[in-house]
Amino acid sequence: MRNLLARYADGMDRVSVFIGQGCSVLFFACIAISAAEVVFRYGFDRPTVWSTELAMTLCATAWVLSVAFVTERNRHISITMLEMLVGPRVWRLFRLFQLLIAFGAIFVLSLALWGPARKVMERTEYTGTALNSIQPTIFKILILLGCVLYLAQLASNIIRWVQHTEKDVTGGH
Repeated sequence: MRNLLARYADGMDRVSVFIGQGCSVLFFACIAISAAEVVFRYGFDRPTVWSTELAMTLCATAWVLSVAFVTERNRHISITMLEMLVGPRVWRLFRLFQLLIAFGAIFVLSLALWGPARKVMERTEYTGTALNSIQPTIFKILILLGCVLYLAQLASNIIRWVQHTEKDVTGGH
C-alpha cells in the first residue's frame, strides 16, 4: 500500500509539473496578443474587439491550472518567521495542519463550483460584450478543473508528509 501511494504521489507530481510548465506558454501568448493590440490600436488606429478578452482568458487559464504546480513545488505564501520561531518539529505539524485545512477548503469550494460548472455544460453562457465569447463557460469549468488538480496535488503532498518524503519546505517561499 505504501508503494502504491508513493507511486500515486510521484505520478501526480509529474502531472502537476507538466501542466504548470505547459501553462507558461499561455503567458507568452498573452504578451504577444497584448503587444499586437498596442500595434493595431496605436500604429494602425484599428483596435481589436477580441484581444482583451482573449488575453484575460489565457492569463486566468494559466493561473488556475498552475495551482497544482505551485503546490507541488511548495511555493505558496508562507510565514517563514513563524517557521524560524517554532522549530522543525512543530513546523512539520503546522505543515500537516495547513495541508488538511487547504484540502478541506478546496473540497468545499469544489462542491460549490460543481453546480455552476454542470449548468454551463448544459447551456453555454456568453460575455455579452462586442466579442460575445464563451469566457464565463470556460472559466466556470476551468476553476472546477483547477480545484480538482489542486486536491489531487494536496493528496500527494499529504502522502509525502506521512511517508517523510516531502521536498524542501523550509524558507524562501
